[in-house]
Amino acid sequence: MDKKVNRRQLLAGASTIGAMAAVTASAESVIVAPTYGKSILITGTSSGFGYLGALHYARGGAKVIATMRNLPRPEADALAKIAKAEKLDLHIVELDVLSDESVTKGVAQAEKIAGGGLDIIINNAGIGMAGPIEVQDLEATQLIFNTNVFGVQRVTLAALPAMRAKKSGQIFNISSQLGRVMVPGFAQYSPSKFALEAMSEQMAYELVPHGIDVTIIQPGGYPTDIWKKRNAYDKALLARSDKATLDAYPALTARMGAAQGGGRDANPMDIPHAITEIIGMPAGKRPLRREVHPGPKPQIAINKVSADTQQQWLGASPFGPWIKAVHS
Repeated sequence: MDKKVNRRQLLAGASTIGAMAAVTASAESVIVAPTYGKSILITGTSSGFGYLGALHYARGGAKVIATMRNLPRPEADALAKIAKAEKLDLHIVELDVLSDESVTKGVAQAEKIAGGGLDIIINNAGIGMAGPIEVQDLEATQLIFNTNVFGVQRVTLAALPAMRAKKSGQIFNISSQLGRVMVPGFAQYSPSKFALEAMSEQMAYELVPHGIDVTIIQPGGYPTDIWKKRNAYDKALLARSDKATLDAYPALTARMGAAQGGGRDANPMDIPHAITEIIGMPAGKRPLRREVHPGPKPQIAINKVSADTQQQWLGASPFGPWIKAVHS
């Protein structure tokens, strides 16, 4: 193998999935991370799963294009400083998933860095809000759908042509267990993630002939900055909401703007580790959905029923080979 594999990349492979990906270098067999040599674009890398994942994949030898909006910013500087100190192949590119122009420009820049179509897209950027549906005005509703659904569509539309041209690739869309089950008071978060789940699954079927896999990651609650950001959105919503409407839902509005997600003890690295494991699987054999969090996972039953229903309903149709390929 011509590429030199450093100790960090060996350890990254071993710590993630042990001996899943073995390659031969000289006369020795060594273990490398499944991300080694892959080009990976990630949205929303200023914090949380995106920030941690960008470093994790790059430490495994990937060429990472870490995107975020509003550059320059301190989070980008911190990421660049670590990448420089560790000699990581990590590039920071400005990309705002709310803007068609920004996405088109950012993906084009990422493809230039990658030298062609990207190997992996991780649609991680997302936001959350709280409160009953009646309190969610159109400004809040449009913002969360524009971020959690349309933002994913923008990035995917920009990246797919080059991925299809090379007949390979993997798309990860970060959803939530609340994209399958609902809890009162989570505003338009569940509806937006339900939409993302449906869009991702349909895309998974349609991309089978093009050799591109789609995987939906379903985390539970993790201690990331999404809670702090959610509080900011909630406070803005409270400030412009009608008091009578707020008072009609005291059990659901009392805690708006006061989320305490930071107290959770789940490890956010669960998500990058799960994604890395899936990248290491053979193309065409990767799961459509992966539940990623400790504790109860009520969506598993729904995921199974959904998969069975799709196969029973469309398995014998002209779409049957695509359906079976995704659920095999």
